[in-house]
Amino acid sequence: MSLHGGSSDAPPAVGNVISSSGNGVAAGDPSRPVAMVPSQRLRLTPNREHKPDTYDDLELEFSASIFSSLERHMPPSLLGVARDDKVKFMQEILLKYLPQGERNRVQRHREYKQKIISNYQPLHRELYSLNPASFFVPAFLKAINENTEQSFRSIMSEPSPGIFTFEMLQPHFSELLISEVENFEKWVNETKFRIMRPNTMNKYGAVLDDFGLETMLEKLMENFIRPISKVFFTEVGGATLDSHHAFVVEYGKDKDVDLGFHVDDSEVTLNVCLGKQFSGGELFFRGTRCEKHVNTGSHAEEIFDYCHVPGRAVLHRGRHRHGARATTSGHRINLLLWGRSSVYREMKKYQKDFSTWCGECNREKKERQRSTIAATKLELFRREGESTA
Repeated sequence: MSLHGGSSDAPPAVGNVISSSGNGVAAGDPSRPVAMVPSQRLRLTPNREHKPDTYDDLELEFSASIFSSLERHMPPSLLGVARDDKVKFMQEILLKYLPQGERNRVQRHREYKQKIISNYQPLHRELYSLNPASFFVPAFLKAINENTEQSFRSIMSEPSPGIFTFEMLQPHFSELLISEVENFEKWVNETKFRIMRPNTMNKYGAVLDDFGLETMLEKLMENFIRPISKVFFTEVGGATLDSHHAFVVEYGKDKDVDLGFHVDDSEVTLNVCLGKQFSGGELFFRGTRCEKHVNTGSHAEEIFDYCHVPGRAVLHRGRHRHGARATTSGHRINLLLWGRSSVYREMKKYQKDFSTWCGECNREKKERQRSTIAATKLELFRREGESTA
């Protein structure tokens, strides 16, 4: 078994963290000095009392929401400086993720999306703006509106640690989305337009962000998935999700059949079955791992299999190792949204121990503690022996 992190041919892990907006023009006057020390780092703990500036009115290389998220993590001495100076400080950090060659690739991808949106005619325009009452089941909406751990747990099951399942989508929404994807595929075939598939492991399906659904899905992440992730996945950046990669995958005859063992290029993954009629296709989970331990074995308590049900969602850490068994009959379509946190990815560089969520780090930590306790007891016995000699 070999796992290599992301299985995406959307931008690689670093590029995927950063959603681009605007025309790639950096904000601010580059000749102005920035009042900061280059070696200053972001704060690990955000300043929750600080109200960040808004950046939606600027033409930036990166999503405006990323700057708002990062600002709470800036050194205290920089929180009061001019907005342009804050942009420069944060952009310097973000540019470490995107060298010039990668930025050129992101620009090409932006042009690719624009070409699709300019030529593809949507079939169901009501999908392109988020309408919670017609998208989600009432119990899910009620839990989100109450926005408490108790309200979330009231609609959820946690059949295995860190895996949450709940009813989410109304059948009518699933039908509309399937119909829209089929219409997009028809357009692709008729125009012979070559599209990017969701990732390197799935040869069928479509990236929803690429044909106009990006704004709707961003609201889905920000207003519905991030509040839940803030409660259950804080230790992997669930509270600071600020970009996403959303797509549908298709399994069945003449489609993909199964999906190999892997981890997602996400902090938090939402996986919702849309339909149709099918058998097989179970998800199998085998424990959460950091990069260092991704290829280690599984333990009995980490083994869990899940059967898809249309309209029902599964929410888990991206680093929770999983795969999909063969869909043995019918046609299965799933919606996936990978939520990412640029803040978490920056902070993770300074961490070495992921024992709060990595199963193997946790076991190693417990083993070190046991060894320390055993050594301490042995030393006490030795001293007692010497004192009585």
